[in-house]
Amino acid sequence: MNKERKDIIVAGAALFAMFFGAGNLIFPPALGFLSGNAWFLCMLGFFITGVGLPILGVAALAKAEGSLDHFAGRVSPLFAKVMGTGIVLAIGPLLAIPRTGATVFEIGIKPLFPGVAPLTASILFFVVTLFFVLKPSTIVDKIGKYLTPALLLIIGMIIIKGVVNPMGHPVDKGLAQPLARGFIEGYQTMDALASILFAGLILSSLVAKGYKTMEDQIKLTCKAGLIAGTGLMLVYGGLLFLGATASGMFDTGITKADLIVSITNTIFGAAGQTAMCLAVSAACLTTAIGLTAVVGTWFEKLTHGKLGYEPVVIVTTIFSTLISVSGIEKIVSFSVPLLIIAYPIVIVLIVLTLLGDKLGSPAFKGAVAGTLVVSVFDALAFLKIGTGAAGTLVARLPFSDSGFAWILPSILCAVVLELIRSAKSLNLSSPAARD
Repeated sequence: MNKERKDIIVAGAALFAMFFGAGNLIFPPALGFLSGNAWFLCMLGFFITGVGLPILGVAALAKAEGSLDHFAGRVSPLFAKVMGTGIVLAIGPLLAIPRTGATVFEIGIKPLFPGVAPLTASILFFVVTLFFVLKPSTIVDKIGKYLTPALLLIIGMIIIKGVVNPMGHPVDKGLAQPLARGFIEGYQTMDALASILFAGLILSSLVAKGYKTMEDQIKLTCKAGLIAGTGLMLVYGGLLFLGATASGMFDTGITKADLIVSITNTIFGAAGQTAMCLAVSAACLTTAIGLTAVVGTWFEKLTHGKLGYEPVVIVTTIFSTLISVSGIEKIVSFSVPLLIIAYPIVIVLIVLTLLGDKLGSPAFKGAVAGTLVVSVFDALAFLKIGTGAAGTLVARLPFSDSGFAWILPSILCAVVLELIRSAKSLNLSSPAARD
């Protein structure tokens, strides 16, 4: 195996490990269970936002030299900092870190030790997290090195057995617009947001291995992304199918965590359930440690040291402890309005970055502004907050029923501002203007 191929495989495996957080286990089975015999269309929608966008995000950041300032700075430098902070908070103490604690309790502890209180489990989990974040140790690397393969082995065995000998048959659940539902549910992985931060790590590793030209870095990053994306599709698709085969077996009100535990128990019995619980718990720990460290590093750098790393990670773990006891279902419900606003903006920036450098800053500003306005109305509508005539207008936009009302305003605002920029450039370059 030549050096380039080996480096691509290593980078692809690293990307897969970064994206495949143990908390993401809960969403594909739940979506399959919800969709029933419409699982295939749901899967396609989920693949777009849960797999395709993160990989495109890595490619876009590679093109932007791994810099968030280059990626979002064409809107404005302030916007890049605000957006970066929002993403760090979302994949940090507001959503993703508390979700790891809640996942450990509901999947890793509750099935094995039902008498343990959620707060007790959460405090213990985040005390251990804080210990490793404040005192980095090779044990964390070793846990991550061996746990990801172990978790994948367990999941792989469950998926293969569940596909070869299905638990049941997908039933009609009456889900409207399964493709759009899968697209929106893919937001919950939060991997497209995380890709903006992960890309810099991949690029740095490639540069360290001797790939100095941007062409090589983009090419290798895209190939690594294909490897990571293929792995994610196999795992997510398999889990979603298992959920669909269970669509007629369990009560409609079953929680996401109870569903994956019940599926594992049905397919492999108590031994398989115990193995899954232990692997998920340990994998969530490594995810929490990594994300907490990212939060501390970001705010220390953003404030030029005014907010120190240690105080930030301490506050992060305390806040995450309090949020995690709300449980997975409530944390997911908290996240939906934020993701409805954030994801379309990230999608627009990814697309514009990949289109090339011919678009000017006005196109970026217009596209983001149009997307932001509509996405805010969509989030308010999800929260059932009245928005009057403006909300009614947004609801009548093309593709609004599918959750894509932001597409047309984004394009129109980008085109209008770009045309204005072009007209000004022509006026300034005309003979009359020069005279």
